[in-house]
Amino acid sequence: MVVSCTSFGINGIDGYKVTVEASSRQGLPAMDLVGLPDAAVKESRDRVRSAMYYCGFHLPSAHFIFNLAPADIKKEGPIYDLPITVNLMRLSGYVRKNLDDCAFIGELGLNGDLRGINGVLPMVITARECGVKRMFIPEQNCREASVVEGIEVYPIKDIRQLKAVLNGEIEMAPAKPAKDCNISSDKFKPDFSQVKGQFEVKRAMEIAAAGGHNILLIGPPGSGKSMLAKRVPSILPDMTFDEMIETTKIHSISGALHSDGLITERPFRSPHHTVTPVGLGGGGSGNIRPGEVSLAHNGVLFLDELPEFSRAALEVLRQPIEDSSITISRAGQKCTYPCTIMVIAAMNPCPCGFFGDPKRRCTCSEQKIRRYLNRVSGPLLDRFDIHVEVPAVEFEELRAKESSECSADIKKRVNKAREIQQRRFEGSSTTCNAKINASQFERFCVIDKEAEKELKNAFEKLGFTARAYDRVLKVARTIADLDGEEIIQSHHVLEAIQYRSLDRKYWES
Repeated sequence: MVVSCTSFGINGIDGYKVTVEASSRQGLPAMDLVGLPDAAVKESRDRVRSAMYYCGFHLPSAHFIFNLAPADIKKEGPIYDLPITVNLMRLSGYVRKNLDDCAFIGELGLNGDLRGINGVLPMVITARECGVKRMFIPEQNCREASVVEGIEVYPIKDIRQLKAVLNGEIEMAPAKPAKDCNISSDKFKPDFSQVKGQFEVKRAMEIAAAGGHNILLIGPPGSGKSMLAKRVPSILPDMTFDEMIETTKIHSISGALHSDGLITERPFRSPHHTVTPVGLGGGGSGNIRPGEVSLAHNGVLFLDELPEFSRAALEVLRQPIEDSSITISRAGQKCTYPCTIMVIAAMNPCPCGFFGDPKRRCTCSEQKIRRYLNRVSGPLLDRFDIHVEVPAVEFEELRAKESSECSADIKKRVNKAREIQQRRFEGSSTTCNAKINASQFERFCVIDKEAEKELKNAFEKLGFTARAYDRVLKVARTIADLDGEEIIQSHHVLEAIQYRSLDRKYWES
């Protein structure tokens, strides 16, 4: 006798269909798994046997064979425990219903309880696309799976409950999307109104948020670089539903979603400078998993103490920043993860942090400063559209009674600029000014004669590279959008050049 049921696997951020077939024949009691299973899948035999015995299901004395099709794709993880158990129930006569429109994913404990798994959201989305009507998943994954419309999702506690539901012994209503957002109203939220002084830096942050530009903050310790960076998500545009789904899929696959449902706020990831290239970009010796650049997708990746990161880790960022995706290749496996991110980096001007400070003396030699700054490669530096100095805050500014502008007011201007960009790039893959490609420059970055003159002077005197030239034009385009101007004018270009002047100050001889 041969039975089968539907399950799913994960490749990159997308699911794929897996048909779990099972047959039994007379012979010594045994259970074989074929179809390119990894070690975790092979261990399903012991988990399933123990779970069924504990829950009172007795297996016939027979030789069982399970095939996970397609057989040329490696199957990973414990997610096939549940479909294997369902097939055993059917072969043993415990379940007799037609399961053609059903799918099953889940890990079993030795006592028959279902445990939460990673990657449920992309698998449920794929199941809906494959025409599956009912999806049975662990109870812990209910919140993320229930956001998918067009498919009934049933959260299951253990295999005894599953048997009763499949046989119609008990009725269970499909899960509904949770209405609460899991955010406490009294939770502290970083806001720009909490920042004293730093008006020039906040202006640069607003421009970066409005155009999706990467920004580098340079200043002494305690000047507020990290504090400013943490407040950038509060002025970024609200996420669209598609962005929520895609971001949640990545966090679901990586196991970073926990019990939360749909991610509704833009991610803010701040890896420590000891992070490895694999931790930053993704990969791994076994199963390929997304790294920090992908977990920050549609949000902010903050790199504090930039020169302290290893050179190998920083070079991982170069291609993802340009392409908004990262492809990881391993023997027999290749995954592409999206990483549309806004990169914010912070660093000191020298090892001691006080080079150029008017009040505190720098103790670093010129050679030591040069060696410290050269840890950041020129090609990576060029990928930051904006460089801005963050000076130490004066006592008078800290004690000032005037309240700073709040994030909500800044966000209104950012949203207005983004709306202009959405209309400008409608029908193309470009999403913001920072992503303008070469074919769009002449059309969308029109400058007047005075602006062209200023740009030429800066290009010749500051020694801009071609990439730096592009960055200046993109930033100037964003500044013009904030002013509601269609043509880029000279003062827009001059302000944009101001945010590149640190190239010469810090990295030239």
